[in-house]
Amino acid sequence: MLKSTDNKGGTLYVSDLDGTLLGDDSLLSRGTIDMLNCIIEERGGLFTVATARTPATVVPLMQEVHARLPFIVIGGSSMWNPVTGCFERTHGIDDVTVNAVSDVFDRYGIYPFIYRRHGNNRLHAHHYGPLSSQEDQFVRERQHLPLKRFLLDDHDYRHSSDEALLIFSLNKFDVLEAIAGDLRASVPTCSVMVYHDIFDERNGYLEIFTAGTSKAAAIRDLAREVGAQRVVVFGDNRNDIAMMQAADYSVAVENAFPEVKAAASEVIGPNTADSVARWILGELEN
Repeated sequence: MLKSTDNKGGTLYVSDLDGTLLGDDSLLSRGTIDMLNCIIEERGGLFTVATARTPATVVPLMQEVHARLPFIVIGGSSMWNPVTGCFERTHGIDDVTVNAVSDVFDRYGIYPFIYRRHGNNRLHAHHYGPLSSQEDQFVRERQHLPLKRFLLDDHDYRHSSDEALLIFSLNKFDVLEAIAGDLRASVPTCSVMVYHDIFDERNGYLEIFTAGTSKAAAIRDLAREVGAQRVVVFGDNRNDIAMMQAADYSVAVENAFPEVKAAASEVIGPNTADSVARWILGELEN
């Protein structure tokens, strides 16, 4: 694991991406990039991101940020070293759990994506069955990314020698919430996260990991690794609440869901105003 001696014993700043660090165009603004580089290089700040995204989209989003610490990716099931360009400290889902989870999805007539680590720096997303229009758009937007390959119509999608890191589905939120309830009741060896799409609350995302996996747990591990004595996190969505509760100080952006704001120590400006980077830089300058 990459370590940093900058700001040793100080504060580790961890931000969610979508709806928090990213603007409404799902990109980092020029202002945020410049301020993050100042935080990291000039102020010695310990900064990273924690996200449900995979390295396939995180790496291009963060390519202009001079990151030194690992990115917490795939909901905390992995860390990605931006210096070496490789996965670190992955938490895989065992085959028995993969089959048990797939059986629950089968009862609903829904086929999830199974994300597996292929080598040290690639993901294979296995899927079987027809794609919904929502899933088809999801695949088309990501199928040319160099760090991810979709294996569609994979009749043997449950089985592979590659380590499974994530079982993922996107659908109507109510449908996914029902599946999540069944999984929590019947598959104790998995960790389940279901949350709304920030752009359309009728839609949602369901993520299944091995038990004990979370962004909060990964943040605690990273804080110990770099010797941070304080952790500050930033978020906007309901799946950020657990990591906010585990932090020493938590910050919600203005556009966050009401319950996220209620869980936060402080509410700042919106994601469209470089609010996270401004807040960190302001704290380091004071």
